[in-house]
Formats: sequence, C-alpha cells, structure tokens
Amino acid sequence: LAVVALGKLGGREMRLLTDAGVFARRGIDRGTRLLIQSLVVPPGARRLVDLGCGYGPIGLALAVMAPAAEVYLVDVNERACELARLNAVNNGLANAIVCPGSGLSMLEGVFDLIATNPPIRAGKRVVYGLMAEAAERLRPGGEFWVVARTAQGALSLARELRRLFPEVEEMAKGGGFRVYRARRGPA
Repeated sequence: LAVVALGKLGGREMRLLTDAGVFARRGIDRGTRLLIQSLVVPPGARRLVDLGCGYGPIGLALAVMAPAAEVYLVDVNERACELARLNAVNNGLANAIVCPGSGLSMLEGVFDLIATNPPIRAGKRVVYGLMAEAAERLRPGGEFWVVARTAQGALSLARELRRLFPEVEEMAKGGGFRVYRARRGPA
C-alpha cells in the first residue's frame, strides 16, 4: 500500500491509499487533478456518480463538495473498490457509497451529475458506451463531466459528446488534457 495526497478540499487535507493494480497508483494523475479542480456541483444536486472511480479521488472530492448528496463510486476493479471504500472511511466521508460493477447497471434511478476519467485504453467502444449510458441515466438538466488527454482522442470524444448531448462545453484545458461538461436536455 502507498499513500498519495489529494490535496486540500473543502478545508480538509485528503490522503488516499493506493496499491498496485489500480490506475495512477503513484499519485493523482494530471487529468484527474484538472477534472477535480474544474468540477462544479450544481446547487441542489443530490445523486452524484464517479464512474470508474479507481481508488476514489474524483468521487471523494465530490463527497466533500456536496456533503448532503449521495455520491456513488463505481468501478469494475474489485481492488480499486476496496481502496475507495477504505479512503472514504479514512477521510470521514459517510456520503460516499462504493459500488463494484460495470458501468451504472447496479445503480437505480437517475443522477444529477456523473463524472469520469474514462478508461481510454479500453478503447472507444467501451468509453463511448459509458458516455451513452451516462446520457440515459442523467435527470433532465443533469451534467456529465469527463476529462481526456488531447493526444489520446479528446477532440473525437468531444464530437461524440455533442452527438449524445444538446449542450457541451470545454471547461478547462491544461497539461495535455481537456475537461468537458455535457448537459442533458429537458425531458
């Protein structure tokens, strides 16, 4: 096990356990950090998801930003889920709920916000499938936040977002990454 610093969020210093076999085990990667710094939780948001949570940095940041919300951390990697669960407990985030599984299939209902640093190496079919699933599971007006490396297809990812969502905006760019926010239209 290793400990990495997420940094100061919501007035508290966050430290996370990580281990071999999980993404960015040596420290929070630049893309995830840019996404976290860019994220804005809409007022009144009550159901949030970190899709592909790894050991939890995005979902735990959301749990700090929206303490009254239920924040679901989802990952297909069981070890990543164990670490995310430990990190939620160690950082006192009772509103973070870790759910092992693929995509959003094990969760019911609709969500106010879904955020992800998607598994680009799994291929476009997987990533675009997760984006399509997110588009279907957001409430009207709900937001999908995603980060991608510019050199690994961020612009084609943005085109797919524009196909799935009526409103897409580039929220941040830096360090070779782009953060997009897509909004679901009205019902």
